[in-house]
Amino acid sequence: MQPRTPLLVCVLLSQVLLLTSAEDLNCTPGFQQKVFHISQPAEFIEDQSILNLTFSDCKGNNKLRYEVSNPYFKVNSDGGLVALRNITAVGRTLFIHARTPHAEDMAELVIVGGKDIQGSLQDIFKFARTSPVPRQKRSIVVSPILIPENQRQPFPRDVGKVVDSDRPEGSKFRLTGKGVDQEPKGIFRINENTGSVSVTRSLDREMIATYQLFVETTDVNGKTLEGPVPLEVIVIDQNDNRPIFREGPYVGHVMEGSPTGTTVMRMTAIDADDPATDNALLRYNIRQQTPDKPSPNMFYIDPEKGDIVTVVSPALLDRETLENPKYELIIEAQDMAGLDVGLTGTATATIMIDDKNDHSPKFTKKEFQATVEEGAVGVIVNLTVEDKDDPTTGAWRAAYTIINGNPGQSFEIHTNPQTNEGMLSVVKPLDYEISAFHTLLIKVENEDPLVPDVSYGPSSTATVHITVLDVNEGPVFYPDPMMVTRRENISVGSVLLTVNATDPDSLQHQTIRYSVYKDPAGWLNINPINGTVDTTAMLDRESPFVHNSVYTALFLAIDSGDPPATGTGTLLITLEDVNDNAPSIYPTVAEVCDDAKNLSVVILGASDKDLHPNTDPFKFEIHKQTVPDKVWKISKINNTHALVSLLQNLNKANYNLPIMVTDSGKPPMTNITDLRVQVCSCKNSKVDCNAAGALRAGVPALLLLCLFSLACL
Repeated sequence: MQPRTPLLVCVLLSQVLLLTSAEDLNCTPGFQQKVFHISQPAEFIEDQSILNLTFSDCKGNNKLRYEVSNPYFKVNSDGGLVALRNITAVGRTLFIHARTPHAEDMAELVIVGGKDIQGSLQDIFKFARTSPVPRQKRSIVVSPILIPENQRQPFPRDVGKVVDSDRPEGSKFRLTGKGVDQEPKGIFRINENTGSVSVTRSLDREMIATYQLFVETTDVNGKTLEGPVPLEVIVIDQNDNRPIFREGPYVGHVMEGSPTGTTVMRMTAIDADDPATDNALLRYNIRQQTPDKPSPNMFYIDPEKGDIVTVVSPALLDRETLENPKYELIIEAQDMAGLDVGLTGTATATIMIDDKNDHSPKFTKKEFQATVEEGAVGVIVNLTVEDKDDPTTGAWRAAYTIINGNPGQSFEIHTNPQTNEGMLSVVKPLDYEISAFHTLLIKVENEDPLVPDVSYGPSSTATVHITVLDVNEGPVFYPDPMMVTRRENISVGSVLLTVNATDPDSLQHQTIRYSVYKDPAGWLNINPINGTVDTTAMLDRESPFVHNSVYTALFLAIDSGDPPATGTGTLLITLEDVNDNAPSIYPTVAEVCDDAKNLSVVILGASDKDLHPNTDPFKFEIHKQTVPDKVWKISKINNTHALVSLLQNLNKANYNLPIMVTDSGKPPMTNITDLRVQVCSCKNSKVDCNAAGALRAGVPALLLLCLFSLACL
């Protein structure tokens, strides 16, 4: 058995149904002429014949149907192409699709002088302007199948046919591929006996634009005889998707006074239809502008690019004269190159007219008045300005400067961020007696610089006249504080000083009276007329009212104004020490064991309220010892401490030992204090003093600890 002829795939300008008989091969299905050229007329007239088409399916043209790529044209049953209405621009190319149950083909009408469009159906359908490839017998012959998307019932419907001119008897056709036995399954099927290919449901080109199927013939056992041969199914696009604006919100900004033709922003829509057809060829236009003042056509949109530009003069694009600096444009995108049959989608474009600093701030008046009491601080006047620029920008916000009349830096001016007013303040108290009037020159500018053709004028400066009001000020002590030094214990009635207070209101000629305000110890008196301060009691440096040898008192000076004003003065008295305090000893009670081997009794310390040199070194002595001599002994340890000890053991009893301590003052002061010594019974680490039975630490051990501590001083 000889091998079978190789498979031949014929890609034609249209799907051609091949005949299986030798006689039919003499007839070529399709258009007799496939390309036509005409010149672009001024207008296509309704029902006027444009050209005649001749199509044959070699089977009598039963159920012949024509489809034209532009919906404003049709083909009559006699093959005449006519317009359905008067129309001018239709593009550069029209495609005519003819179809019968046995064959279909595509013809192209080229309009010379027509406007270019994106691509052509010839590119989409991948047809070539060549004659069909000659068929060969004894082969499976297939051609691409073209199916419009969105077809309606009934289904299934035949869409093409596969022919094998030398198919063995009993063999069958088999169809495979995506859309048949691969997902999405069941869309296409083939009549295994006749080779007719049918579609079972409506197609969506935006989901799948082409299907790559394979055809083969098999024997009764399913064994492949020929093939597989590729069969391409092309879904013809229909205009079933509206343009969509996906990138919103769309907000653009343009500076006021911009030149005509300034680009503001770009609007771009997308269309899911085939970009190689007019179905996705978009054109843009402005449907509505709000507000419509000062011109209903403030902006223009490039119909092809979507660029929005200004079309009014710079003078009309003045933010300060516009009713509203915000414009809203309803932008429409329409497919089919903007023809009336095209689908549309809309979006809103918001355009803000941005401010520039083309208006300088101006004071509402040339002169401002202010009054302030002497001695007061704070805001005294608000300076008001006008500025036509945008209040949210630095072109409106004001900055104030005092350019004259403030040599002492007594005034400052700041901007109120809410009102833009200049808040003029006194920061250093003013004195009426020095100057009752002040005149300031104030300048106002913007935070942002002015545009080159605008400058600050005379209205950007103002004068402020300030009147200082006289206030009855309290007298002032000089110096303050007042300081004197005196020895403590001076005699009562001693004069300490004469205070001096003056009245700042020199023009009022007022009198001043004095009084004591605070005298914690009650030691002082002041003459209300002349201010002489003397003592009413002894001054004591050791008083609790004295701190670090300084006593503090306060005095008042009251003028004769109505109402009277008061001033306060401070007197600091430094008290010099006098040796008026005798020293004292500690402790005053001690214990010792009756059988102690260490006869040390206690370590005594001394203290003195006075200051050096009226304190240590202290002299310790036993005064008038009433017990037999050579029983007690006192020894100096250092300037402030001494050791009391026994010369022999004593019986259990209580003893009073008078201790005399003398300071180093001139003259010195002496104090005699009884030291009570308890001689206790100490057995088995227990101390019994007068049968008290208290458990105490051993006296010798305590004495040794104290001696060690003193040695470290």
